[in-house]
Parts: sequence; C-alpha cells; structure tokens
Amino acid sequence: MSIKKRIAVALLSVSAAGFATWQVSEGYTAEAVIPTKGDVPTIGHGSTRYENGSKVKLGDKIDRPRAAVLARNLMDQDAAKFAASMPGARLNQAEFDVYMDFTGQYGLGNWRASSMRREILAGNYAKACGNLLKYRFAAGYDCSTLVNGKPNKRCYGVWTRQLERHTACMAAQ
Repeated sequence: MSIKKRIAVALLSVSAAGFATWQVSEGYTAEAVIPTKGDVPTIGHGSTRYENGSKVKLGDKIDRPRAAVLARNLMDQDAAKFAASMPGARLNQAEFDVYMDFTGQYGLGNWRASSMRREILAGNYAKACGNLLKYRFAAGYDCSTLVNGKPNKRCYGVWTRQLERHTACMAAQ
C-alpha cells in the first residue's frame, strides 16, 4: 500500500514510526515539569494526564518503561477520539501520524476547533497541512520570534516542531 493512499480515519492507528517520533519530540522527564511558560505539568514523554484521566502534578515521578506505556495508552485513547471527530474523512498513514502528533501537543479541543480539521473534512489536504503553521504560540507568545536574529529561548522548539510537521505533511501529499 502506498503511504499516500488515503483510507477511512477510523481504520488508522498511530504507527510505530509516528509513536517513536512523538517520544523523540517530547523527550523524557522522570519527574513532572512545566515544559514552557504557561503550560501544564507533564511527565515521561509529554503526558499531562494518566489513563484514568487524573492530571499529572508537579512532584510526580515515572520511570522510562512506565512513561512509554503511559504515552502509548494515552495516544491510543486520543486516536479513538480523533477518529470520532473526523466522520467520513480519509487520511494516509503519514498524515494521520502528523495530526495525532499535533493533537498530542495541542489537545483534542484545539484539534476539533482547528482549520486543519475543517480543511480535511472538505478534502483540502494541502491547505490543511499549511494551516499547521498557524499554531506557533505558547501562552500568547509567538514561538517563531527571533531575538537579535537568533531563536528565542522561551519556546522556539514549538515552532521548529510545527515546521517539521508541515514538512512531513506536505511530503505525504
């Protein structure tokens, strides 16, 4: 099957490569941290909650094996909710992985309200990819901002991650 062949979203799940990309992008923390100003506590590979829905709190601790299990379980839960938000939509595996990575970082609420979702439902796949670049803010700060010609130290990684998602999404067209 071509990676560009689109199938019903309900039939897709996050690929091993997509999950590995998530883990690398998020990194690993053994103790809960607030990754960027204005964010909520995260632990392991960017998890903000546990499988039962309880929120991660500062002071919580986790080891690597449990962090991987938690991240995968949450991603699987989110994939089902993501699919439910996309009735009748079709994506290829690479697109699905990109948008699940986005959803993991920005949340399902932002996904449901996003112009990306609207464009996919309308069949405008390249335009949906382009709309990834709208998400460059953290706590109201534009993370694409350069300071004295250099990447800002506050949240430039948020912006570079969006650029990576956009590149991967466009390659899947």
